[in-house]
Amino acid sequence: MASHGFWSLGADNTGANAGSQSPTRAWCQAAAQKLSGGIGSKLCALLNVGEGEKPADPAAKQPPPPQQQQQSAAGGCGCNKSCNCTKAAVVFSDLYSTDLLPAMDGDTKTMTFLQEVVNILLAYIVESFDRETKVIDFHYPNELLQMNNWELQHDPATLDDILISCRATLKYAIKTAHPRYFNQLSTGLDMVGLAADWLTSTANTNMFTYEVAPVFVLLEYVTLKKMREIIGWTDGRGDGIFSPGGAISNMYAMLLARFKMFPEVKEKGMSSVPRLAAFTSEHSHFSIKKGAAALGIGTESVICIKADESGKLIPADLERRILEAKQKGFVPFFVSATAGTTVYGAFDPLIAISDICKKYNVWMHVDGAWGGSLLMSRRHRWKLDGVERANSVTWNPHKMMSVPLQCSALLVREEGLMQSCNQMHACYLFQQDKHYDLSYDTGDKALQCGRHVDIFKLWLMWRAKGTIGFEAQIDKCLELSEYLYNKIKDREGYEMVFDGKPQHTNVCFWYLPPGIRYMEDKEERKKHLHKVAPVIKARMMEYGTTMVSYQPQGDKVNFFRMVISNPAATFQDIDFLIEEIERLGQDL
Repeated sequence: MASHGFWSLGADNTGANAGSQSPTRAWCQAAAQKLSGGIGSKLCALLNVGEGEKPADPAAKQPPPPQQQQQSAAGGCGCNKSCNCTKAAVVFSDLYSTDLLPAMDGDTKTMTFLQEVVNILLAYIVESFDRETKVIDFHYPNELLQMNNWELQHDPATLDDILISCRATLKYAIKTAHPRYFNQLSTGLDMVGLAADWLTSTANTNMFTYEVAPVFVLLEYVTLKKMREIIGWTDGRGDGIFSPGGAISNMYAMLLARFKMFPEVKEKGMSSVPRLAAFTSEHSHFSIKKGAAALGIGTESVICIKADESGKLIPADLERRILEAKQKGFVPFFVSATAGTTVYGAFDPLIAISDICKKYNVWMHVDGAWGGSLLMSRRHRWKLDGVERANSVTWNPHKMMSVPLQCSALLVREEGLMQSCNQMHACYLFQQDKHYDLSYDTGDKALQCGRHVDIFKLWLMWRAKGTIGFEAQIDKCLELSEYLYNKIKDREGYEMVFDGKPQHTNVCFWYLPPGIRYMEDKEERKKHLHKVAPVIKARMMEYGTTMVSYQPQGDKVNFFRMVISNPAATFQDIDFLIEEIERLGQDL
């Protein structure tokens, strides 16, 4: 029978011993033997299994044998038997970063130091998925500053101090992989994606030319083409790039739209073009206005279009505002439709918007940073019907697809436009007489020079899961959100922010504590309700049990915005959330 990789470590323990030990215990014993540096033993300790059963009373735990105590005191390996571990000879309190590679004879010290860092990381990873641990060990800023010496010093710290800093940093970090962390659109921790991130940092290269990143450049080419095919562009033709985040991807789209209509702006600046107007939903992401500010178009030139009760842009108002802008002397050049708004999770009607953009010759962009990943789901991709008509699409795999931050793609329908818009012909980097196909030197079409390798995480996860794996992951998150909605829509003490089932995993609701449920004065009730979500959220963080976002929207007072993108979350975690909100808010 073929091995199943890491989790097959305990396979040799089946058979004669199968009836005397659990599969977890067998795996741990095998891991302790096969993994270097004591990782297996440490993981077993975290999982409360190992050589013997966990004592009922922690005080009854037996001390290690004298030999092990001596090794530990000297920076030993911590083995419970005599060994020749190199770690036993390494004392981090006497070592500095200059003792590591590329120092002479620094290989053993480097391997031992990095192994210890890996031990810290592995312990944190296992802890992050344990529901008995806190999502956050919250302290106020002044407390954290007083509890830890974060100041930078003139003299170097020892490697022992560096390891202490690593532990302290993770101790107070938010466990974004925790199954009960729902605070942001990007949550969860994928093991293959994490491995890819480690590999990327080890390679430590740049994405601007094929000569310094040959594999990564090719993987970006292959993956962007696949994403364009999924959008629906013929044969995956077009262009694209991975950027530092959805805000930058949206700004790229606005930059391209302006260049497409007025190419002279690249050399002559904004004084060479008429006053432009961009259009987006009143529920759209703030990055649209921020991009207009950065590009010199101005935030006042971004016209916000009315949305309906569920948060979808109203096409009739879009056409009315375009005509109104033209009458005032503006030139409409850019419409940003949203596929998955940040708060309500609404999907704008893309087909109707594309008809209007075509009618008035306006660039159509789809900000699918949050909802673009639904294209991977046969059950839910209908929500983006019409996306194939767009000129550009933002898609953030670091959200619903749980690719480690950061991973945001801008996809462009017209091939070559990014190069024409952004290239500067830097001869010291983009020489024209190289011995390979220069089209793979992608750096000149980017705004950045140095560009982080974001592609490998997504590509490796895609290889590991397949498209079908991402689909199952996304469908599960939407099932969880529907479960939450169905549980609270008619539950006493809850009120939905808008009628109808949410389109995405965003579930927006108010919790009304017993003290304000029957208030007759609507203004007084509203005033009290505005304070409820912030207080419950603060208590969540202080207890460390869970985290959920809240905010006001228009004339609506603070409400909870529950979003689900963590594959580790379960129906039981949703039940826990409801009970926790009620527990923390019952006295308000």
